[in-house]
Amino acid sequence: MERKSDAKAAIAVLPFEIDAIDRHLPGGGLRLGGLHDVADAGPGLEHGTAAVLMVAGILARLPGPVLWVTEQRDLFAPALAHVGLDPNRVLHVEAGRDAARSVLVAMEEGLRHPGFAGIVGEVRRLDSTASRRLQLAAETSGVTVFTLRRSRTPDDPALMTPIAALTRWRIARQSAGPPLPHAPQVRGLAPAVWRIDLIRCRGAEPATWSVEACDATGHLRLAADVAHRSVAKGHRRRAG
Repeated sequence: MERKSDAKAAIAVLPFEIDAIDRHLPGGGLRLGGLHDVADAGPGLEHGTAAVLMVAGILARLPGPVLWVTEQRDLFAPALAHVGLDPNRVLHVEAGRDAARSVLVAMEEGLRHPGFAGIVGEVRRLDSTASRRLQLAAETSGVTVFTLRRSRTPDDPALMTPIAALTRWRIARQSAGPPLPHAPQVRGLAPAVWRIDLIRCRGAEPATWSVEACDATGHLRLAADVAHRSVAKGHRRRAG
């Protein structure tokens, strides 16, 4: 019992630094050294843009290199840099032929090397056996693993297949609205807003938050904070 207690106390988490989210998650943040499943919600599912930026923002706040495995050559380095993940930290592997299997093989091989800050694999299908292997390897190595789910259809049943991930997230883009109250006709200049759905979490109930998308340091911010903050105040906070 003492060994189990010590192991539980040693579990590391990365806080989102948003009270509403951190209070909800076991341990006060995203558990490290485990598997997390992330996907876009709605029309953006196939491209996974919001999910990619969410994961990149998290990894930007962890030290060390990142292994990022894709089925095709579509990882956009400037977008990673925009949310704080220096592309020079990213080891990009393109799976090529038999991509679905190759992505998982590359991820498992990467988990043999505990020096990574995180490992990301873009996959369309993930079953319970493969996810359990990733989860166990992540626990052993202490490396945090993300599966980015991509599908051509939002109602793809594969997206709801039971897997061994610690958490499962869905990210949907929302309208950010006009940035200035005296210029309602001007749109597209406000920070992007996401609806983050935590659809499964070990030790916590499902939940939903509206947040401002990751900034240049990889941090999120509750959308309400943006809506009630003056432009001048927001500028001072970013400048500081």
